[in-house]
Amino acid sequence: MDNSFGTDEFIQHVLDKYSKMLIKLAFTYVKNTADAEDIAQDVFLSLLKKGSGFDNEEHEKAWLIRVTINKSKNYLKSSWNRLKVPLEEDISYMQEEESDVLVTVLNLPPKYRTVIHLYYYEDYSINEIAEILRKKPATIGTWLARGRNLLKSELIGGFEYE
Repeated sequence: MDNSFGTDEFIQHVLDKYSKMLIKLAFTYVKNTADAEDIAQDVFLSLLKKGSGFDNEEHEKAWLIRVTINKSKNYLKSSWNRLKVPLEEDISYMQEEESDVLVTVLNLPPKYRTVIHLYYYEDYSINEIAEILRKKPATIGTWLARGRNLLKSELIGGFEYE
C-alpha cells in the first residue's frame, strides 16, 4: 500500500482518520450537518492543494483543525449564510440527556464551544488547544472554565436544591 501524499491510499487514509472529527468541529460552528460536511470537504481539498510539508501527523492534524475553524468562521460571515433560512437539526436519535448537553454546548459563544469541543470530544490538552488556536494556555484555561460554568448554569440552573 502506498501512503505517499496524493495517492488514492493516502487520501482514503486521511478521510478515514479525520473526517468525523472535522465534521463534528465544523458542526459546533455552523450547527448544521450538511454545511459541516461541505466545510470538511473543502478542508480536504485545501489539504490536497497544499501538498505535503507537515513535520508529523500531529502537525497535519493541527493544520486540519485550524483550517476547519477558519473555514467555519468564514462560512458564518458569508453573505450566502446570512441569506439562507436555517433548518433545525434533528438530534432526536440521541438520548435526551445527551441531546440537552449538545444543544447547550451549541448555544455557547464560539470561543467556549470550540475549546470545550477540542478538550472533551477530541481529548486535546489545554497546551495543545492553545497551540492550535494560537492563544496562550492561560487564555484557553480561562475559556474552558467559563464555558464549563456557562454549561453548568444552563444545565442545572433550573433545579433548586433543598
